[in-house]
Amino acid sequence: MRPARIDAIIDLAYGGLILLAVVLIATLDIRVGLTFGLGVFASYVLHVVWKMARFDPDWMTSTVQETVEKSVEETVGETVEKQVEETVDKTVGETVEQTVSETVEETVDKTVGETVEKTVSETVEETVDQTVGETVEKTVSETVEETVGDQLEEVQAKVNSVDERVDRRPREDEVEELLEESADSDQDDRTED
Repeated sequence: MRPARIDAIIDLAYGGLILLAVVLIATLDIRVGLTFGLGVFASYVLHVVWKMARFDPDWMTSTVQETVEKSVEETVGETVEKQVEETVDKTVGETVEQTVSETVEETVDKTVGETVEKTVSETVEETVDQTVGETVEKTVSETVEETVGDQLEEVQAKVNSVDERVDRRPREDEVEELLEESADSDQDDRTED
């Protein structure tokens, strides 16, 4: 007999057994039919595996190898991709964050520093000019008024004092009269003597 004929007859026998399992499921108790059908199906799978191994001995190893390769490729691919993504995110994130932070800090320091310095300088200058000018003007005005007022009062008092003294002193015509009277009285005194 030829091996191909034997394989064909065995395949037909398994097909018949599977058909018998379906009939048993339909006519008898479901549990009996299912049990018989599962047994036939399991033996058919074993027969196919045996036949594949006999005709193609590399079939099992190539199938297992493909399955393992696929599984390893997926697992390693996902793991490597995840680790690379995390590492890149972390490294690039830190680098970008640090670079952006430094750049922003330098730019802000420079721009804000210059702007604030200029603005503060102008504002302080204007405020100081205005405030000091007003304060000095007010203070000088008050001080000058007080000092001039005090000195004017002192001078006025001295002038009044001098006027009083002058008023107490005899005037020129009174002095002349007094002198004449005095001279006359001296003469009278002399003549009487």
